[in-house]
Amino acid sequence: MLDPSSSEEESDGIVEEESKEVMAPQAGSRISPSRTSESSGGLAPSSSRSSARPTSPSPSAASEEKEDLEKLQRDEEERKKKLQLYVFVMRCIAYPFNAKQPTDMARRQQKITKQQLQQTKDRFQAFLNGDTQIVADEAFINAVQSYYEVFLKSDRVAKMVQSGGFSASDFRDVFKRHIEKRVRSLPEIDGLSKETVLSSWMAKFDTIYRGDEDPRKAQQRMTASAASELILSKDQLYEMFQNILGIKKFEHQLLYQACQLDNLDEQAAQIRRELDGRLQMADQIARGGKFPKFVSKDMEAMYIEELKSSVNQLMANLESMPVSKGGEFKLQKLKRGHNTSIIDMGQEDENTLSKSDVVLSFTLEVVIMEVQGLKSLAPNRIVYCTMEVEGGEKLQTDQAEASKPTWGTQGDFTTTHPLPGVKVKLFTESTGVLALEDKELGRVVLHPTPNSPKQSELHKMTVTKACPDQDLKIKLAIRMDKPQNMKHCGYLWAFGKNVWKRWKKRFFVLVQVSQYTFAMCSYREKKSEPQELLQLDGYTVDYSDPQPGLDGGRAFFNAVKEGDTVIFASDDEQDRILWVQAMYRATGQSHKPVPPTQVQKLNSKGGASAQMDAPISQFYADRAQKHGMDEFISANPCSFDHASLFEMVQRLTLDHRLNDTFCCLGWFSPGQVFVLDEYCARNGVRGCHRHLCYLRDLLERAENGAIIDPTLLHYSFAFCASHVHGNRPDGLSTVKVDEKERFEDIKERLRVILENQIVNFRYCFPFGRPEGALKATLSLLERVLMKDIVTPVPPEEVKGVIRKCLEQAAQLNYERIKEYAKIEGKKREMFEHPVFCLASQVMDLTIQNVGRLVTPAKKLEETIRLAELVIEVLQQNQEHHAEAFAWWTDLMVEHAENFLALYAIDMDAALEIQSPESWDSFPLFQLLNDFLRTDYHLCNGKFHKHLQDLYAPLVVRYVDLMESSIAQSIHKGFERESWEPVNNGSGTSEDLFWKLDALQTFIRDLHWPEEEFAKHLESRIKLMSSNMIENCVKRTRMAFESKLAKSSKSTDFRISPTLCTMFNVMVDAKDQSAKLCAMELGQEKQFHSQIDDLIEESVRDMIQLLVAKFVAILEGVLAKISRYDEGTLFSSFLSFTVKAASKYVDVPKPGMDVADGYVTFVRHSQDMLRDKVNEEVYIERLFDQWYTATMNLLGTWLTERMDQQLHVYQLKILIRITKKKYRDFRLQGVLDSTLNSKMYDTVRNRLTLEEATASVREGGMQGISMKDSDEEDEEDD
Repeated sequence: MLDPSSSEEESDGIVEEESKEVMAPQAGSRISPSRTSESSGGLAPSSSRSSARPTSPSPSAASEEKEDLEKLQRDEEERKKKLQLYVFVMRCIAYPFNAKQPTDMARRQQKITKQQLQQTKDRFQAFLNGDTQIVADEAFINAVQSYYEVFLKSDRVAKMVQSGGFSASDFRDVFKRHIEKRVRSLPEIDGLSKETVLSSWMAKFDTIYRGDEDPRKAQQRMTASAASELILSKDQLYEMFQNILGIKKFEHQLLYQACQLDNLDEQAAQIRRELDGRLQMADQIARGGKFPKFVSKDMEAMYIEELKSSVNQLMANLESMPVSKGGEFKLQKLKRGHNTSIIDMGQEDENTLSKSDVVLSFTLEVVIMEVQGLKSLAPNRIVYCTMEVEGGEKLQTDQAEASKPTWGTQGDFTTTHPLPGVKVKLFTESTGVLALEDKELGRVVLHPTPNSPKQSELHKMTVTKACPDQDLKIKLAIRMDKPQNMKHCGYLWAFGKNVWKRWKKRFFVLVQVSQYTFAMCSYREKKSEPQELLQLDGYTVDYSDPQPGLDGGRAFFNAVKEGDTVIFASDDEQDRILWVQAMYRATGQSHKPVPPTQVQKLNSKGGASAQMDAPISQFYADRAQKHGMDEFISANPCSFDHASLFEMVQRLTLDHRLNDTFCCLGWFSPGQVFVLDEYCARNGVRGCHRHLCYLRDLLERAENGAIIDPTLLHYSFAFCASHVHGNRPDGLSTVKVDEKERFEDIKERLRVILENQIVNFRYCFPFGRPEGALKATLSLLERVLMKDIVTPVPPEEVKGVIRKCLEQAAQLNYERIKEYAKIEGKKREMFEHPVFCLASQVMDLTIQNVGRLVTPAKKLEETIRLAELVIEVLQQNQEHHAEAFAWWTDLMVEHAENFLALYAIDMDAALEIQSPESWDSFPLFQLLNDFLRTDYHLCNGKFHKHLQDLYAPLVVRYVDLMESSIAQSIHKGFERESWEPVNNGSGTSEDLFWKLDALQTFIRDLHWPEEEFAKHLESRIKLMSSNMIENCVKRTRMAFESKLAKSSKSTDFRISPTLCTMFNVMVDAKDQSAKLCAMELGQEKQFHSQIDDLIEESVRDMIQLLVAKFVAILEGVLAKISRYDEGTLFSSFLSFTVKAASKYVDVPKPGMDVADGYVTFVRHSQDMLRDKVNEEVYIERLFDQWYTATMNLLGTWLTERMDQQLHVYQLKILIRITKKKYRDFRLQGVLDSTLNSKMYDTVRNRLTLEEATASVREGGMQGISMKDSDEEDEEDD
């Protein structure tokens, strides 16, 4: 838009260029249907086109031409209507006095486009592919993967983006809600709070979402857009509505200049004329009886009162606007006036102005530049000037030399005199000693007006007698500012009946006292109060012809009021035009005066040059008339149907708003709300009509797929409902029949749409977006179902409607996910099919063939995939939509059960075709049951119980078969058992325990929801495990006893790994029994205790058998050395042989190989048991019993020979065996209390005594002694 102060040449250039195409169709000329002038919105004559057509066109061609012509005529009518509407809108923007731009509206975010959605997908895919430099842990990557798959790739999101219902903040909020549950489920980490994790993840999300874009640029763009959402300037509002109404730039320039939108006085006068016209229209309606059709006849009188009351309210608003309002666009806070006496035109006596009511204040700037013609003074004499406004203070310039009397000094004064007297005197300093005052050289007295020239001028001074220079001139400038409440001033000739009774030239000022009170005042010089004044209320001003008999004045005009005529005359035509325009604005009259000489000037050849004498506003008005805009500017607003015009501008504004870059959901921007509010208030558009049109437009957009905020619908619907039921939301008590009928129609349409949105709540409000919209929809539905605004609808009725909607929603949602699963399955089959790369026809045929051949396994796989989708839907409903249905939780449970019941039909069909010997369907149960048992409302619900009834026989049968299978494997396994060590036991025991654990894990992972059957399953499994382990223990004990019985009884016996494996089987059985046989309930631990007792008994028997084996081996050693008992023949013979042989050769110590063999056997057995057996307790118990039993055997053997003296060889062997045994068992950890038993003391004492006896014999003990020595230790090593 060009600024009002732009150069005329520039504006003319634009207009002239466009005017070549902007030509109104000439009468009788043919309008070309093939050409529309979009730049001007008009139509151009096309004679050449018509001449080119055949003289006898065919009927089809004539019909087409007629249709094109009708279309062009319709377009032209539409264009004119929009131009007229734009004029009204421009005036609302130029001078608002009812509305202001709201600053408390929710800020709308930028909407996401399809291109931005694809860009966002690509950025997240790049992150998941590792193509970014963003460092993230596995948990965050999984969260992003889920967000990408579930949200970004969702078809519902794509449709929502296409509808303009998603913003960047929605994407962020969905991700934040998505990860909050994940972060809460993470384990606690010392020093790292979950809030820190959450904020870190959100920062990474922002980085991924932003990509390589500079955040500063994005922030600047967001700030600029946010600012445009808050408040708009006048120019921005003009430009917005140019786009909304399709107005061209040059058309706006013409209308702007011709309407004088930058002239606030003209706009205020236009408003006063409009309000006066509305009052007259109300009177015409009252007189003519042409009332709209109301629901009650009594409302007709109320209607007139409402019309007048609304106009009076607008007058009060206008009156509250300050008179001195500046030119800047500032929205004043409206003050409602309480003094309506000024508005009431009939109470003239109360409104009569006095002279004291008219107060003017002027600011004068007096600038003294220089004095010329000062020749008689010496060049070095000092001169200066003084200046004063009569009645005010005196100011003085700086001093200057007479040779150069220049100053440039400014003096500022204020006065209340419209014709002040300004005195300027020239002084020179007196040189005489006795001089008391400086010498005055000359003076000048001026009487400036606000119309006086502002530039500096030379004025001849009146010189004094003491100044010989008679041609003194002073150059000065006087600027007198015009106060805001002074609309025009100047000298006029005037003559009236009651005022200005003599035809005389006077100085007049048009003063605005208030928005509705103006006065023509005549002033004398040096007077602050007017001499006479004429209050212009009720007067009509117009141009007039010269009056005969009045001498003076050249251009005449008058002001007429009910027989009272005041005649004015100015000295030139331009001054008359300015005066008439100013008084026309002041009177508020409907008749617009037209200068009688204007038509002549326009028609003259020198019209352009002659027009320069006219005011610039008249020039723009003439130019607008030239381009066909005059009819729109001069049109009477009161003669238009503003209800239909507002309906049009509101509809176009809504379309513009829905197509802009903001996610508005139907909400207007603050600037649009401001203009629409101002238009309604200024032109009397009823609030109910406004909201009914708004509701209709919003519903049409919603039916076409646009996302509309239900809260917005609720506001407008509540307003209309309140109005129709007589609650006066806008102060109007009258209700039109048309309004009520339209309201009922819209109410029904709204109910249908709301119910449809609830049925499609997953698709109309995907992922709970827009936030709170579903909850608001339910609230609005409840309001729509109300019969009036007082009586609430019964809860059961609302519940019934929502129940019906949710039943349909369950059917719809299941059909859609079933279709989605089918499409997904076919795609997967196609990728696996060998002819995937063939043509599309072959591919379609393949899909059909694959669809016919569905195996039970494939059907089960599809059912499991469908179950995953069912669970996903229910989880999303709970996460994103449950809060909206908080008042109807039971209905959402019913919806979920209905949804699952539909799935149950397909699930039952899939399970029926499964083989009885197949157990592949258990993952389906686990999948469904794990979801259902954690849901408080669905746990043990209808579907859950149906699922249990379906799978309970399968579970029982599976357990029976597993029990039989495990029992057979135990029997066959132990028959073929090699007892080679495998992990913690043998191969058979490991297989048994793994199967039992797997079976119990399977049963446990079923998480059977019904408590009684779950206890039965657990008891059954525990009992079976106990029996199996008992069988294993018994078979192992039998094998141990058999193996031990077949082994050697001499010192050559070695503990084999198989025996250790059998011990380990017992150890493992004990460990496994604690896990496999123990019931969780305290009173039912019988299986565990029984098997524990059996294992302990079996281990005890095995230890006893092994100790008995060790004792038998020691008995064999003792039997060997018993041959050396005293008194036996073998003992005597052996002693003699050794003595004889020792004389000749070094005979080895007899019997030491026996002792060494036994010691080696003991040590090997100890090492083997210690190394192979896994249970330390059993080893220690074995070693204790082993040591005790063998020591008791030694003590018994020695006791039997208490009366005999031991042979030296017997003594040596026993000493060696006893000492080594004691030392080895002590190293194995046998307690001292066991080692140093009474029997050990008895044996030790006996051997020590025998040693002492034998040491005095010939030969002695040869170094063998019961005493410990280092040498013996070294020998042992």
